[in-house]
Amino acid sequence: MKNQILQFGTSRFLQAHADLFVHEAREAGQDIGPITVVKTTHSLERAGRVAAFGDPSGYQVRIRGLSDGALVERSVWVRSVVAGLDAHENWPQVQDEFVCRTAIVICNVGEAGYAVSAEDIALGPDDSKLPAGFPAKLLRLLLARFYGGALPLLILPCELISENGKVLRGVLRDLAITWKLDDSFLTWLGAQVNICNTLVDRIVSEPLEPIGAITEPYALWAIEASDPLTIPFSHPAIVVTDDLTPFLRLKLHILNLGHSFLAQIWMAEKHQPDETVREILNDPDILMRLTELYRQDIVPGFTVWGMRAEAQAYVISTLERFRNPYLNHRLSDIFHNHALKVQRRGADFLTWVRQRDATFKMELVDRLVKAVAL
Repeated sequence: MKNQILQFGTSRFLQAHADLFVHEAREAGQDIGPITVVKTTHSLERAGRVAAFGDPSGYQVRIRGLSDGALVERSVWVRSVVAGLDAHENWPQVQDEFVCRTAIVICNVGEAGYAVSAEDIALGPDDSKLPAGFPAKLLRLLLARFYGGALPLLILPCELISENGKVLRGVLRDLAITWKLDDSFLTWLGAQVNICNTLVDRIVSEPLEPIGAITEPYALWAIEASDPLTIPFSHPAIVVTDDLTPFLRLKLHILNLGHSFLAQIWMAEKHQPDETVREILNDPDILMRLTELYRQDIVPGFTVWGMRAEAQAYVISTLERFRNPYLNHRLSDIFHNHALKVQRRGADFLTWVRQRDATFKMELVDRLVKAVAL
């Protein structure tokens, strides 16, 4: 079990991100994996994926787009995943894998996936019924691991939540206290279960069926760890850092805010329902408006924090990613939870910059935040 991985989440993002990285590390001779994927929800929609993960031929990831102005188009058959399990159908097997064979956990259960329901709280640790939510499931598994030998564990959450590792640890600890678990378990959880903060960055625009994905060349997995040896494999897209803040701010307030800026134009100006990021930027006026957002507000805002060069470089990369001729990234998808996204991407940027300069003006970001607030 030295470096075997149990992954919670079947998403096409993980297939083209973490799973692909593990595959490429294994191809390079590194001792990492393999991966067993666990479906955590009752959704029938993804049931076909579970069976497909057991195909020894693997699945295809098509990497298509621009990189430093050059077209990239290649395919990789990912063979790092060896099995798929359904938590609600195969719980004993999931628990056996977690307790006896897993060294690393990867998860991506969505921004709402850390919620703990009243029903899960009421179940407690000993109820025979399986909890519905991911945190309660994970806590049950951690408790079984503790009583099964208390082996150390590394958890790499990939949810798009600021300080996702810290948040997940807090959710687990609070639930453990609510369930009145022993202090010895809480001590082990704090000392032997390393839950890292991470940031993932890659646009995975389309699924392949039954599994597989189409993705862009750009990829980043930034992992906050005081000791690089905590991460038992390396990859060109993995950065181990003692501070995730610069990576988080660049992604959130340049790439993500740029997406929300375009989504607001798409909605307010009544563009075609299936319009993509690439298509809307074929309009020179809209491209100019986005470029002006970056030039007038975003890069100067980062300059206040001493990050001008990093922001300028990330803007160039972002515009290239947005113009990717192969990715069909629909603005209707980006528009989901628009108000919440604008709050995190725009309003939080205003707050962050004005911590350093209370009088700093950002007219275009202000206008976007106010328009959505209305």
